Amino acid sequence: MTAPRTVALIAAMLLLASIFEDAGAEATPAASLKSPHGRLDTECSVCHSPQNWKPAVISKKFDHKALGFTLEAGHANVRCIACHGSLVFSDASTDCASCHQDVHRGEFGTTCASCHTTASFGDDSEMIRAHETTRFPLTGSHTTADCRGCHRPAEQGHLEFVNLPTECASCHADDYRAARQPDHAAAGFPQECSLCHQTAAWEGASFDHGATDFALTGAHEAQQCDACHADAVFDGKPTDCLSCHRSEYEGTADPSHALAGFSTSCAECHSTTTWTGASFDHEATDFPLTGAHDAQQCEACHADAVFDGKPTDCLSCHRSEYEGTTDPSHALAAFATDCTQCHSTTQWTGASFDHATTDFALTGAHASQQCDACHADGVFDGKPTDCFSCHQPEYVQTTSPDHETAGFPTSCTQCHNTIQWAGASFDH
Repeated sequence: MTAPRTVALIAAMLLLASIFEDAGAEATPAASLKSPHGRLDTECSVCHSPQNWKPAVISKKFDHKALGFTLEAGHANVRCIACHGSLVFSDASTDCASCHQDVHRGEFGTTCASCHTTASFGDDSEMIRAHETTRFPLTGSHTTADCRGCHRPAEQGHLEFVNLPTECASCHADDYRAARQPDHAAAGFPQECSLCHQTAAWEGASFDHGATDFALTGAHEAQQCDACHADAVFDGKPTDCLSCHRSEYEGTADPSHALAGFSTSCAECHSTTTWTGASFDHEATDFPLTGAHDAQQCEACHADAVFDGKPTDCLSCHRSEYEGTTDPSHALAAFATDCTQCHSTTQWTGASFDHATTDFALTGAHASQQCDACHADGVFDGKPTDCFSCHQPEYVQTTSPDHETAGFPTSCTQCHNTIQWAGASFDH
């Protein structure tokens, strides 16, 4: 039993030796095969497993960043073959254009990252930031507009992005022509939309009237454009008051502006804040209003509807007072008709006359006398100024000494003064 077993064991060993010899002969050419991936320093086990060589499964140990191209966002989710058409991975280019067709036909170079992000090829955030460096930064609704709204497809050889015009009309010409309220084209509006419109909202346009020769103030500012521009005239529109307010000027009867020949410049009496409650600056005339004159209604002096060239002398308004006054009678005394010599505009009664403007200034006790003391005869103009004309009774009645018998002069001032009549003294 021993011999047969020994023989069988030897036969088995020889068979195995033969197999290993054949395997060794086949291993030699296999070791000389080149990797299909070209030069690659990454271990095979990072992508392949001993159990299943195919399909390759990329291990988490594989670091694409170490090869000079970080996979992030959209790039991290694509299949390897999308970028690696060849198994020689080093043949893949890192230029965007090697994978992404340049729909811009070279206008922006080959670096897609200037406008696009790896998160999404349609992400506009980088495009908006890139627009900041151009002649047309995006604001308001422009930031959310579809790029092709302004960058319309053009034929080969025609620019679609670079050096496009930035004028409003290049995109909004149709809006300009279609506008009817008001009709922009018919009114000859400038095609610079930003003068009235903003990028935040196209509707609700507003025009800065302050940039014209007629800034809007008060009630003018609250008016609709049609209030003055219903005739569709904007450029060269008259700015004088009458061009808009002729009906008010001609229709006013209290007083009648037309009959009175009032100036057609409404601003002389009216304000833009409120049309009613007009006030006229009398200071700008030859007759400034003071005192009680300032509080009078216009009709007090202008009931005759005469405004331009109205007389400014006192008698033209105060004749009735002048002729009706009896204490003293101004007319009989031939008083000057210039009321200001005795009256003031503050108060009509309590008139006072400045005697110093005459040939007989009042001093001492004379200054406190009532006018009737000397003018009871109603004589004012040409009244004698000698002492005897008023003091004859005192002269005649004086007996100690007897002025008349002694032949004293009738010029009282040689012995008396105006401060006190008694206690006369003579300068011997």
